[in-house]
Amino acid sequence: MSTARASPSRRSPRGRTMLIAAGGMMLAAGAVVATAFSATMRKAEHRLAGASDIVGTRFGDLEYAVRGEGPPIMMIHGTGGGFDQGLSFGHGLIERGYRVIAPSRFGYLRSDFPVNPSSENQADALVELLDHLGIDRLPVVAGSAGALAAIQFALRHPQRCSLLVLLVPAANVTGLDPVEMTATQKLFVEQALGSDFVYWSARRIAPKQLVANLLATDPHLLKTVSPGERARAYRILDEMLPISTRSRGLLNDARLAGASHPVDYRKIRAPTLILSVEDDRFGTAATARYLATVIPDATLVILERGGHIWLGADETVSDHVARFIRARGS
Repeated sequence: MSTARASPSRRSPRGRTMLIAAGGMMLAAGAVVATAFSATMRKAEHRLAGASDIVGTRFGDLEYAVRGEGPPIMMIHGTGGGFDQGLSFGHGLIERGYRVIAPSRFGYLRSDFPVNPSSENQADALVELLDHLGIDRLPVVAGSAGALAAIQFALRHPQRCSLLVLLVPAANVTGLDPVEMTATQKLFVEQALGSDFVYWSARRIAPKQLVANLLATDPHLLKTVSPGERARAYRILDEMLPISTRSRGLLNDARLAGASHPVDYRKIRAPTLILSVEDDRFGTAATARYLATVIPDATLVILERGGHIWLGADETVSDHVARFIRARGS
């Protein structure tokens, strides 16, 4: 007597119901993700809308914003930034009575990307911005990869640069890429550049890994700092969105940092403050020490911990910068 077997292609009503339910759950989850992503992008776009101005230069449009009252300071943002990052990093100076001019460098947000987006051309474009604003001379503060343009500004336009401040400078001083990126960091940068969704997903799923790999800061420090400083770290990540409108600038920063480009730092005449952090995972403390030996009138400050974003030391850094500006004059 043979035993009849059900065809493997046939499923019980219960099995079909479970498959339909699973499919529905996946669709619902996808809809939730899509809604959350869209809401985040709308928030980012709203934050930037109307917050900046444009000046035409011979290198194309240059975006900038001005905040605060008092003596002017130019704040040049680092990798992944824009005028918004410049304003965020310059907030402590605004509170201390300075007027912060924050440009978006080539390829960031609404700033154009010229045929030759060199640090030299970026410095010249910044002079045109100062001409537009009617500012003759001012201190220039720059963070991370922004140091490249700031150094060229001081070299090419010494009459316009009263003081130079380099924070965690990612300057190529040895012919080698000053940013010591791990394989994980490089992989993330390659995957995230140009993709708002990939970056947003990483921000939601693995924020501490972003602090470690993108902000080059020990994520364990997040547990040791104040709630305000912890929020600042995550705000830096959030304000990189939309990253797709910063990707050309990011790639250009990587190219400039990795290229060997001789610079005669001894010709910098502006009094210079160089500040870095010992545990910066991008290795800028060594760069800072070198620059302090070759820039004639340099003051070096190395903080013990805080990573590339000087986590837990934002007030300390603002105090160092403001004190230097007051002491050395403008």
